[in-house]
Amino acid sequence: MTPSVDSVVVPPRGQRVRETIAQLRERILGGEWPVGGRIPTEPQLVAALGVGRNTVREAVRALVHAGVLECRQGSGTYVVSTDELAPVVARRLTDDRMAEVVEVRRAFEVEAARLAALRRTPEDLAALDAALAAREAAWRSGRVDEFVEADAALHTVVVAAAHNAMLAELYASVGAALRSTVAQAMGGALEPERYVDHGRLVAAIRAGDPARAAIEAGAFLESPSGA
Repeated sequence: MTPSVDSVVVPPRGQRVRETIAQLRERILGGEWPVGGRIPTEPQLVAALGVGRNTVREAVRALVHAGVLECRQGSGTYVVSTDELAPVVARRLTDDRMAEVVEVRRAFEVEAARLAALRRTPEDLAALDAALAAREAAWRSGRVDEFVEADAALHTVVVAAAHNAMLAELYASVGAALRSTVAQAMGGALEPERYVDHGRLVAAIRAGDPARAAIEAGAFLESPSGA
């Protein structure tokens, strides 16, 4: 039986906008619209989401304001981040705040290492081994940019092994800041005295030793490289 017009519940406009924002974010986080890619046009979104043009416009505007989307005149709207926090952190990242970034990293990474030692799975250990090997290879390459990415990837795998979704999301928001601290500390070249071995951190996680893993995670943040 088809419901009458009077029986159809139409959510308030603000609620429709919030629901549309949630749908857009879900597609971005799901990889349907990757970072750097262009999202569908306004008419296409109206058809796909089943909402009005004004609702789509307000939802897109909200995500632009949050730093997730970017409107480019004559080209379209593009995904520039998957996380509203990342642009906020990036705007606050300045040379005179690097010490604060390291303190935030310590808060995240020490706890992540401790949890990873308690919760790691065989799949996590395989991912840690692969990330550690990639980091070592990047160091041998002598390329700072390559090493910074490989170092960040290893730390991200450690956080993932903690199996705390909220921690992983918050850590992702400081990804750019993390890379900046490492790149700045390297000073443009991979000097032997700046090398920090992460093998002991991975070994502590593998051994299921949370206290040792936390110590190792904190120790390298005290080093000159902070890597």
